[in-house]
Amino acid sequence: MSGSLAFDEYGRPFIIIRDQERKSRLTGIEAHKSHIMAAKAVAGVLRTSLGPKGLDKLLVSPDGDITVTNDGATILKQMDVQHQIAKLMVQLSQSQDDEIGDGTTGVVVLAGALLEQAEKLLDRGIHPIRVADGYEMAATVACEHLEKISEGFKVTPKDREDYRKLREYELQKFETMVKQVKDTGANLVICQWGFDDEANHLLLQRKLPAVRWVGGPEIELIAIATGGRIVPRFEELTKEKLGTAGTVRELSFGTTKEKMLVIEDCNNSRAVTIFIRGGNKMIVEEGKRSIHDALCVIRNLVKDSRIVYGGGAPEISCSLAVAEAAKKISTLEQYAMKSFSEALESVPLALAENSGFAPIHTLADIKSRQIKEKNPRLGIDCLNKGTNDMKTQSVIETLSSKRAQILLAVQLTKMILKIDDVRGSADQV
Repeated sequence: MSGSLAFDEYGRPFIIIRDQERKSRLTGIEAHKSHIMAAKAVAGVLRTSLGPKGLDKLLVSPDGDITVTNDGATILKQMDVQHQIAKLMVQLSQSQDDEIGDGTTGVVVLAGALLEQAEKLLDRGIHPIRVADGYEMAATVACEHLEKISEGFKVTPKDREDYRKLREYELQKFETMVKQVKDTGANLVICQWGFDDEANHLLLQRKLPAVRWVGGPEIELIAIATGGRIVPRFEELTKEKLGTAGTVRELSFGTTKEKMLVIEDCNNSRAVTIFIRGGNKMIVEEGKRSIHDALCVIRNLVKDSRIVYGGGAPEISCSLAVAEAAKKISTLEQYAMKSFSEALESVPLALAENSGFAPIHTLADIKSRQIKEKNPRLGIDCLNKGTNDMKTQSVIETLSSKRAQILLAVQLTKMILKIDDVRGSADQV
């Protein structure tokens, strides 16, 4: 926002804002309510997609491409959100996807519930900073409780050693490949089948820029234009097979800021390919997303083999633990901790509702049984298998995923609660 600093006759500074008549401003409780309303709207969209019985969303891009999915990160990525706080919720889901690869829907549902509970506290006159502090205290209690109820998942030493050797082998192969390319005198790499972030990092370290995922016809045209050869193996790469070009630059064009690479003047390691077939492109894409999530879970288990049981069981157990801890707090933060406890119940409530059960009755029953039986594994029987013990059903979640959901949701909630002044164009606020 542009403006200028001026002083009155007493020397006191004030700001003159340019085009003030076209600006809008929200402050205090109005700003908080606006933020919370936007966050709740985003969370509400994903709430019905949570769990194995969650519903799919049909998304249509500006070009008319159709996507059918219940993956939280994909839904939010393709939603055209305008509100700045709603965009933060999109980034929250993406952060969970980048860090863990799973739990992208649950983290947004939890953040929306935390903000919904925070709104009630704000209406009671509790300062947002005290709410944020109480949430942080509750998150600490919840994460410690998750550690207590977690169990070790069987990942044998041989699995860990194989994984470590594979990582070392992969890194060694990448370093060898990059060196082979660098030794030929190449200063740009163009790849048809792509490469992962590890290889990209090594290329940047060696000051060797690269372009990945260039289609077959395009790479053939580039080879013709530059006089280069398409090399299937790094061992076959020689100086004589390099192409030449004057400049390589990226252009942005169109209202959607599409990017195009302009060239002017003119990969083989141990891997497994998963072949997916489906009735149409949408089914194949959803299958790819599901496999990605499953592989991320396996990766997380190799890094940290501790698990908790699913079906909303850890949320219910943590809710009970936080509520109990709140009783020992004598300051205002106890109200925030109680609200945090209620917000945790949003996940099992959504699971029960999406499975066709009476959510409040189902949750109350499971909570009472967890207390009576002292069994933190009891959750929502979404698949109607006749038992609420998630260990019996073999429904598991990695501890790292569940912990990340709580921490990321609390971080975003604290950030939003600390914003009490919004200035911008009238159509943006």
